[in-house]
Amino acid sequence: MSGENNLKVLNALDVAKTQWYHFTAIIIAGMGFFTDAYDLFCISLVTKMLGRIYYHVDGSPKPGSLPPNVSAAVNGVALIGTLAGQLFFGWLGDKMGRKKVYGVTLMLMCVCSIASGLSFGHEPKTVMATLCFFRFWLGFGIGGDYPLSATIMSEYANKKTRGAFIAAVFAMQGFGILAGGIFGMILSSAFEAKFKAPAYEVDPIGSTAPQADYVWRIILMAGALPAMMTFYSRSKMPETARYTALVAKDAKQAAADMSKVLNMDIEAEQPKVEQIEKKKGSYGLFSKEFLSRHGLHLLGTASTWFLLDIAFYSQNLFQKDIFSAIGWIPPAKTMSAIQEVFTIARAQTLIALCSTVPGYWFTVALIDVIGRFAIQLIGFFFMTVFMFALAFPYNHWTKPDNRIGFVVMYSLTFFFANFGPNATTFVVPAEIFPARLRSTCHGISAAAGKLGAIVGAFGFLYLAQNKDPKKADAGYPAGIGVKNALILLGVVNLLGLLFTFLVPESKGKSLEEMSGENEDMNEETSSK
Repeated sequence: MSGENNLKVLNALDVAKTQWYHFTAIIIAGMGFFTDAYDLFCISLVTKMLGRIYYHVDGSPKPGSLPPNVSAAVNGVALIGTLAGQLFFGWLGDKMGRKKVYGVTLMLMCVCSIASGLSFGHEPKTVMATLCFFRFWLGFGIGGDYPLSATIMSEYANKKTRGAFIAAVFAMQGFGILAGGIFGMILSSAFEAKFKAPAYEVDPIGSTAPQADYVWRIILMAGALPAMMTFYSRSKMPETARYTALVAKDAKQAAADMSKVLNMDIEAEQPKVEQIEKKKGSYGLFSKEFLSRHGLHLLGTASTWFLLDIAFYSQNLFQKDIFSAIGWIPPAKTMSAIQEVFTIARAQTLIALCSTVPGYWFTVALIDVIGRFAIQLIGFFFMTVFMFALAFPYNHWTKPDNRIGFVVMYSLTFFFANFGPNATTFVVPAEIFPARLRSTCHGISAAAGKLGAIVGAFGFLYLAQNKDPKKADAGYPAGIGVKNALILLGVVNLLGLLFTFLVPESKGKSLEEMSGENEDMNEETSSK
């Protein structure tokens, strides 16, 4: 079933040599993911500062911090928006076409990035309420980028290097996290040089310079820039041939679009397209036919993404808390508000540079060599190993002489998340489902992931609190401690490894072969 009965326009895409349009598509789709990652993770740079500015308590030995409900809202509201956006735009991408919806998500991200930084008012409740409102809609736009970028890239790519191209789009997320850290360092350094402030323990009020209020706003607003830069390019991309031919049923337009892209003449096969619409080719998402063909696949892609994101987001959003707990970031009271931003940004940058970014690009290099299944299995396995290696001797790692070792081990869990399931859970749902349901199924899988991210973000915040109520952060109940929370994340990773066995290998196969659309075409052709 190599696709001899497939449409010629789709075969041409499958066997096309790597060309400039492939790299253009990676850049256009990838800059969306660069923006996504910057916008989602830059909030972790500024939450400590928000606590100092808006929740200062006179006479307190520690700087002000966000109350638990406010912290949970600020950290989690963008994830909730992302989940909603993934489901909505995933469905819309199959109904209206990938291209029509693609520009809308980017514009939403641009507007809401700027609006987040302009969060109105001076009262804590007003600022936090408007910040949460705009970050929800920012997340909504980001959510749409997941299924649309993955689907567009998979439908443009050839089958030999498709995995690498989709993974390269997702790998831009690593550069987004890195850019957030670097920009945070540069901005905080500039403000620190201009508006020198003492440590909190020296002068509690003076440690938060009035100009600090500009720092968090500028960091959030900068996320609009990369999105703006690619808006025009997105508007000029043609619709994918697979959507035009297999969903919109316009073989002539699909052939014309791809003839321009591939610089070759492609025959339009309208009668063949009309055959696909009949009988088995028309089953819907909630049909028995879909359940029998792809039900376990959807369970596999959704469950592995859900479990991966519990671990990944709890680590990423709250890595500053882990670094503080082991003493890698100095106590907040020994720094000014702007110094604290610099210190957190430096930690994020180091982790991104040493483990996150390399992990993504290892996947890009090897995904079409050793396959999606192997990389996901290897990733979950080593994430489990390193998480347990951190958790069980946790008291050993907290001793001053061993802290660097802890950071190295912690970095390795990030490396194997990205050279592993964080990349493959994004790639596979864009390859194994039928064209008319591809964006929807990717959106469902991604939304399951964001549900895991919400569980991780909210759950870890509470679970990692000290068992002694007196030692827990202000306003938080006692938790199970960082050690037990890390053990729990290790178990989650182990479950992810087991659910990986539900996901098929798609290396080297055409999209129609994976989805069964070739079978439908072959059956219809043979029945004539």
